[in-house]
Amino acid sequence: MSQRVFITGYGIITSLGKDASENLQSLVHGKSGYGELHVLDTIHRTTLPACEVKLHDQQLKELTGAPAGTGFTRTALLGLAALQEAIRMAGLTETEVRASGILSATTNGGIREFEKYYYELMDPQQRGDFVRFTDTANPGEHCERMADFIGIKKYIGTISTACSSSANSIMHGAQLIRHKKLDRVICGGAEALSKFTINGFNSLMILDPESCRPFDSTRKGLNLGEGAAYVVLESEAEVIRSKRKPIAELKGYGNANDAFHQTASSPDGKGAFLAMEQALSMAGIKPGDVNYINAHGTATENNDLSEGLGIQRLFGEHVPDFSSTKPFTGHTLAAAGSVEAIFCMMAMQQQMVWPNLNFVNPMPELSIRPVASLKRQVKLNYILSNSFGFGGNTSSLLLASV
Repeated sequence: MSQRVFITGYGIITSLGKDASENLQSLVHGKSGYGELHVLDTIHRTTLPACEVKLHDQQLKELTGAPAGTGFTRTALLGLAALQEAIRMAGLTETEVRASGILSATTNGGIREFEKYYYELMDPQQRGDFVRFTDTANPGEHCERMADFIGIKKYIGTISTACSSSANSIMHGAQLIRHKKLDRVICGGAEALSKFTINGFNSLMILDPESCRPFDSTRKGLNLGEGAAYVVLESEAEVIRSKRKPIAELKGYGNANDAFHQTASSPDGKGAFLAMEQALSMAGIKPGDVNYINAHGTATENNDLSEGLGIQRLFGEHVPDFSSTKPFTGHTLAAAGSVEAIFCMMAMQQQMVWPNLNFVNPMPELSIRPVASLKRQVKLNYILSNSFGFGGNTSSLLLASV
């Protein structure tokens, strides 16, 4: 018989703050992390602002206690900060940490460090061993380095499914627990801004130089962001044994890959509909039971229409409160699913629905509109958190209060 899966701790670092407390305060006070780039050295630092963690790598090393020498990429440092907080919040012992699994998600890994050697590698006059440059470019490198530093030995894995990556890492962790492969898995994702990321999304012409406006008819694209977030998943039996108090239950989840296009979601919202429907079916609840949807809401023309149509199709005339929190943090790519899952748990704990910042003008194609200002004293029993990835890889997590 499969086991129930609970979340007993979480950790987060984004442009809103270096820990859960600072992120919560920014959400409550409507403070966005959007602005000019100060840490990443790019020609777009003023023309394409983003949501940057305003800590240099040396400061992140001091925050995490990571070695002062080389080796830790910015992605690994961001991940380590969030991972350590999640372990502290759950109150895990060293023995429990060693017996845990870790699943971390990223799209770019250490590309930020690798790209420093681009011109050297492209120079035909240069001579040397190419292999010495490749370690940080391996997406799994950050997870292995964090696991080694923290002492996690039981199970180590990296997932990269674009912007649904960390949502899928949480799903995979839950599957390992449900099928009794592990008692505890720490799941999430980490992503650092890089020139590669900014230039790549700019070439797709989906970056907005102004603060993004999800679900607004004037939306012009997304803002990029960086950060990391991890949750501690534990089986019901392990929660009972340790007498830990769960924060929430991962009641259901769903993943659909419509493969409509390399970078676009299906325009009719089929992927979003199927993922949400699967999550509700696993949880054994009806659409009317859902109190809030944290939408993927990137503020791109395709995503918001596709997701909005999927929501309308599933919920009909009774669409619950929904909003996108990406105007707060930017799109943190592989880390988005775990960042927003934590925001959902914060919403449950505070009985608040986070606002969809910058929303003014409804989309004419939709009959629904997001929550535009902070809502207080809202009973949140069930929350859906959506994450969409390139290639139509769409994921939904259903969190339940405990």
